[in-house]
Amino acid sequence: MAANDIIKKYAKVLVEYSLELKKGDRLLINSTYLAEELMKEVYAQALAAGAYPEIKVSLNGTEKIFYDSASDSQLEYISPLSKYVYENYSAALNILAPFNVKELQNTPAEKKQKCVAARAELNKVFMKRAAAKELRWTLCVFPTNAEAQECGMSQSEYADFVYNCCFLYEDDPINCWKKLDKDQQKIVDLLNSKSRIHFKGSNIDIKFKTDGRKWINSSGRNNMPSGEVFTGPVEDSVNGTVRFSYPGIYMGQEIEDISLDVKDGQVVNAKAAKGQELLNKILEVPGARRFGEAAIGNNKRVNKFTKNMLFDEKMGGTIHMALGAAYPETGGLNESAIHWDLLADMKDGQILADDEVIYKDGKFTL
Repeated sequence: MAANDIIKKYAKVLVEYSLELKKGDRLLINSTYLAEELMKEVYAQALAAGAYPEIKVSLNGTEKIFYDSASDSQLEYISPLSKYVYENYSAALNILAPFNVKELQNTPAEKKQKCVAARAELNKVFMKRAAAKELRWTLCVFPTNAEAQECGMSQSEYADFVYNCCFLYEDDPINCWKKLDKDQQKIVDLLNSKSRIHFKGSNIDIKFKTDGRKWINSSGRNNMPSGEVFTGPVEDSVNGTVRFSYPGIYMGQEIEDISLDVKDGQVVNAKAAKGQELLNKILEVPGARRFGEAAIGNNKRVNKFTKNMLFDEKMGGTIHMALGAAYPETGGLNESAIHWDLLADMKDGQILADDEVIYKDGKFTL
């Protein structure tokens, strides 16, 4: 299939299915200039849908310049343009197309922490409007050499991986996403009838309650690709230990072999084989010692670890839990400037719901 045809199909999925753009919607498209062809196609199709699209383009190296040069007040500054978008726009599309995924590898942890903490109120506005369906948002990827190198592929191999995970080689990608949505709804319906969940495996033994909470079917709306079900655990009900078998990626820096001890919803002990200083700084952010999300990945096409959580957390045979902010649509109450997903393998594990095994060795037993 010609590259241009794939881009047209990609844009169609994003505009018609993920964002569901309609006449009068105000859309902001964010990316780097490496994603020019996808941005232009989304722009054209958004116009055809009657929306009012605008494009914001990032330049190579500016994020590094910012962290190297910004004063404390500049690190904590909130752009009034960003605030206006979060408060007033109908839709936002963020296309990941990095020049260098390691750009902030050596940026001091305290600078990252200061910048993130300052965005707490803005993050709260975003999540509130998103939960109310007032702001529709989607995060996706345009394959670049930097991402391909990060996961050990050529750019063409990585592009094939991305497009396959998004069903773009199928005749009708949107219909494929609708089918995944229908299949996952059966899982969600089951989980929403339960109130106690237990993740159990060789590196994980953690329990939590979901009374009054809602499991959500993530099937390609906010994330493209998707394929997960998630909820917000009752904050003080999380107890146990978990070792995240995949590295945690935070603002371009890897934190390896993270082990957490959790008591009554609070992380009371946290260790990492690499990146302990950054881990400590993250946990200093208000709300970061509680879990805002617990989730199960179901996308069988995501079949390898890429160091990009947009894909990795959807991988079949894994669970992930996020420290920090809960998604309000789940009924979760935890608020924080961060939402940091951490991934664990469950291919030799079990998930119990109200003491019944519903998942074993990486698969649901439905």
